[in-house]
Amino acid sequence: MKILAVHNFHRKGSASGDDQVFKSETALLESHGNTVIRYSVSNDEFDNAGAAGKIKAVFGMLWSKKNYNAVQEKIKETKPDVVHVHTFFPLLSPSVLYAAKRLDVPVVATLHDTRFVCPCATSLRGTELCNECGDGHYMRMCKYGCFKGSKAQSLIVANIFNYHRKKRSFYDQIDRYICLNDNQIRLLEEIGFDKNKITKKYNFVPDAEANATPVKVEGIPDRYVVFYGRIGEEKGVRILMKAWDKITDIPLVVMGGGPLEDEFSKWAETKNNVYYLGYTEHNKCLSIVKGAEFVVFPSIWYEGCSMVEIETMSLGKALVATDLGFSEEAVTEDYNGSKFKLGSVEGFIGKINALWNDPDKCGSMGLNARKEYETKYMPEDNYRQLMAIYESTIGK
Repeated sequence: MKILAVHNFHRKGSASGDDQVFKSETALLESHGNTVIRYSVSNDEFDNAGAAGKIKAVFGMLWSKKNYNAVQEKIKETKPDVVHVHTFFPLLSPSVLYAAKRLDVPVVATLHDTRFVCPCATSLRGTELCNECGDGHYMRMCKYGCFKGSKAQSLIVANIFNYHRKKRSFYDQIDRYICLNDNQIRLLEEIGFDKNKITKKYNFVPDAEANATPVKVEGIPDRYVVFYGRIGEEKGVRILMKAWDKITDIPLVVMGGGPLEDEFSKWAETKNNVYYLGYTEHNKCLSIVKGAEFVVFPSIWYEGCSMVEIETMSLGKALVATDLGFSEEAVTEDYNGSKFKLGSVEGFIGKINALWNDPDKCGSMGLNARKEYETKYMPEDNYRQLMAIYESTIGK
């Protein structure tokens, strides 16, 4: 099969989940003999543009003639069987959907976040969950400065999504939606998306267990808990800090970078049982996770299908996660981990203490986590699901 894969990368070197999925999924398709034509842009283009270029790019968020024409040329040149769009915002714009549909090529879109419900893609207003814009009244974004804390930028984004809602771009220009969890499906159905066009398919990660061996890091105790990933508000970093303000006897190893890393680093320096390693090369990171008792994942937003959680399960480690989004269905209480209510610091601490103080239970949960990975998140199963989605979409 011939697939045109389209994606807007966050930035060079980004570890964002949708960027990882685009890379791993296209590589998986090629490894099975399919032809993959990649068309991508990066937000680095915006960062590196001058003032005039930035202004042009902002208008291009509504409709990018440049990317519309480029995708049409790719289609005419390569004649793909299907176009698979991952992230289109901000630079690609919804114009790439029209580029494919106007040439009668079926469009599959993976929804890595809640962008069609919340134009900011996070379903967060500050640190509180919010899906109010699902009703299409996007101007309320301006009141709260939802997009990057800016009322002016929120006005631009609100107008972009208002335009495309009226044109039904997201309803009519996509033939099949790939959702990553049940919560996404529920949110879409509530705002009128055709449930017959929606398919759930989890992400996958390569088998980390096959290559990871525990690594001893000098200065870190033999027993420890791990948090790894983006050091950002939405990942529950402040919940993590509040918990370890009260936990003084359990070592915490943290790996990753992000907008809160300076603040987190300064806080970690005041804690005798917190070890912040900053950005850590991926394979070394997984080896450190492999040596942990379990992984904590206090996210405060709707994770689509967290690569961190899947990797953790592939390594045979239990999770303590917020009962929200993907975690709600990925973590089964007392089987492969534990869940606590969103925002409950005391609930989080209770789950951590219970698992830390019961190594046998922790180990059995880790074995069950590995079984979950083998059942749901391995590459070969994912490939079969993806091909079935393409074939059914093409045959419509």
